[in-house]
Formats: sequence, structure tokens, C-alpha cells
Amino acid sequence: MGVPVLVKGVLRPDDARACLDAGAAGVIVSNHGGRQLDRALPTAYALPAVAADLARDPECAALRGIGRVYADGGLRTGEDVLTALGLGAHAVFLGRPVLWALACDGADGVRDLLTEMTADLAHAMALAGARTLTDVAGVTRPTTAHSLDT
Repeated sequence: MGVPVLVKGVLRPDDARACLDAGAAGVIVSNHGGRQLDRALPTAYALPAVAADLARDPECAALRGIGRVYADGGLRTGEDVLTALGLGAHAVFLGRPVLWALACDGADGVRDLLTEMTADLAHAMALAGARTLTDVAGVTRPTTAHSLDT
């Protein structure tokens, strides 16, 4: 048995399924912060379709507790994290904010950032009426008018 591999940069359900079929342990829905392709679909718009497609798959549904769908990109606040979790992510990854905190104040800065992010998420969850992380499904939606149909 090898090391579990997550595939980052997945924006379409068929690509997510192909990654899992090829043996990936999960997918990270991400547009790499738009650095790869300026007009790439934002993570928040790709995430619901990928998560819903994999949740419908009986094999994936049986493994949902493991967490096969993650999100990355544009997450700067607890509200952003709540949105990603509400759209179907099992967990999120933080990149730039952690690097900024590290550059500004080292390990203490990263600790403070994660503490603030956790408190901000707890506050956003309370405002949304979500007592636990399992309560956040469906409480959020993407915030711009971008259409998945285009």
C-alpha cells in the first residue's frame, strides 16, 4: 500500500472521477489562485458540482467519511471556509495566508492566523445556525453571478 495521493487543480466532476478511478485518495478543487489560467472557473463554482457528483457515486458515498473532496484557493476568512464546507468540501487548505503569517511573524504568526481563522469560522457558523461542521452543508452559496452553464 502506497502513500495516499491528492490531486490538486480539479475543476470538473469527470476529472475528479478520473482521478479517483486512477487511484487518487481524493481531489482538491482548486484553480491555483487563478495563477495558471486567469479565466479559470473559481473554486467556489466548481466545488458543488464535483462534491455532488462524487456523493452520488455509491462507492464514493461509502467512503465519504474519509473525505475525498477538499477545496483550496481564495480562502482568507472563516466565512470563506464556511462557504467551502457548505458547498461540499470535507476540509480546506490555506496557502497564501499561512505564508504571509510565516513571513511576518514566523511560527507565532502562523499560530495566530490559525487561531483567528478558527474563531472566525466558529463565529460564521453561529451566525449561520450551524452548531457542528456536519450542520454546514447547504448553508452557503457562491457569491458572484458566474454561471456554470457557460
